[in-house]
Amino acid sequence: MRYLPIDNSLFVKNRENYAKLLKEGALAIFNANDIAPTNGDGTRPFKQNSDLFYLSGIDQEETILLLFPDCNNEKFREVVFIKKTDEHIRVWEGDKLTKDQAKEVSGIQNIYWLDDFETILDTIIYEAKCIYLNSNEHARASKEVETRDDRFRKWLSGKYPLHQLERSAPIMHQLRPIKSTLEIELIQTACNITEKAFRRVLSFVKPGVMEYEIEAEIAHEFTINRANGHAYAPIVASGKNACVLHYISNNEKCVDGDLLLMDFGAEYANYCSDLTRTIPVNGKYTQRQKEVYNAVLHVMKEAKKMLTPGNTFTEYNKAVGILMEEQLIKLGLLDAKEVKEQNPDQPLYRKYFMHGTSHALGLDTHDVDNRARPFETGMVFTCEPGIYIREENIGVRIENDILITEKGPRDLMEKIPIEADDIEDLMQK
Repeated sequence: MRYLPIDNSLFVKNRENYAKLLKEGALAIFNANDIAPTNGDGTRPFKQNSDLFYLSGIDQEETILLLFPDCNNEKFREVVFIKKTDEHIRVWEGDKLTKDQAKEVSGIQNIYWLDDFETILDTIIYEAKCIYLNSNEHARASKEVETRDDRFRKWLSGKYPLHQLERSAPIMHQLRPIKSTLEIELIQTACNITEKAFRRVLSFVKPGVMEYEIEAEIAHEFTINRANGHAYAPIVASGKNACVLHYISNNEKCVDGDLLLMDFGAEYANYCSDLTRTIPVNGKYTQRQKEVYNAVLHVMKEAKKMLTPGNTFTEYNKAVGILMEEQLIKLGLLDAKEVKEQNPDQPLYRKYFMHGTSHALGLDTHDVDNRARPFETGMVFTCEPGIYIREENIGVRIENDILITEKGPRDLMEKIPIEADDIEDLMQK
């Protein structure tokens, strides 16, 4: 892996926390993600299952994690099964993890080859009172492609049809939103790499440059700083493209006088960052552009203050909506009287600010969370208001990553330039 070794105490503690929430006599099984195919014999870069990584630190395909805290045989209470390297794999792909390496990475002492999984499972599964299986339970998840977990669930149900199955996802959704000190350090590293990329493009952007050239500069900075790559498909949107929320074509020319909205983030050690900045292509905002930019920045600063323990998404989004209405009225985009008489279920500000203000961040860019759960110390959220005026070809979004603490919100991107004047100064140097 590109990233530096992670202290395995992170994964040891995560497993301890997970085991405490299992039912008595429970056995839990986690599978690595598949290597996704393209065409012919092509494959996409491997991305580990976030839950398996969270509990083991193993970043390799065809891995199975088995947790059975109440097993009579101590050596089967925590087991990792990994793919064995043979001569063909060694020649064509290189070495895979050895048993000693897997032990060091995970802190799990009992490592077996994947070929041993069925034999070992068959010797202990009848002790288990229930079996916890993992699945990709996420409000934004696409379920069109069958996962390794899906196939495993079918196989297990066929072979052991009378065993009671339980869902691991609710436990993972309870644990993963609260970030440990080590996790925060990894997210901070991802944010720091993202800062380097942003500062790099500030000196690169000028009229005539292509959006994809900017994307290449970002990717270069990520790679030379040990990032896995992009945490998500980067948005490099100039002019009218900035009003397309998920614009990822990144194939048009940046024009003098236009704004450039860039939404990107480094992924380091599987932990994500998520930044958005909107800059002037020629290094100088017009008066109108700066008015809109500062309106968004005002909302962002005020919204950030509300990311505190005990607040809820419902109250938070309601308060942000009021802030946005005030700014849109000042910009002449909404009429105060019409806002006062609006249908509260269809707020007028949604014409210009149509997405959410925050989402959880961690091992996934849109990390697992529970929208009904009050904010707690250790949670990390983005804060990303925006104003999109299609008739003026102006789209502005500003986004930082915020850690909730007992002492108030801690901005993990506080060192990344955000004031309009500072951005102009850096671009003109």
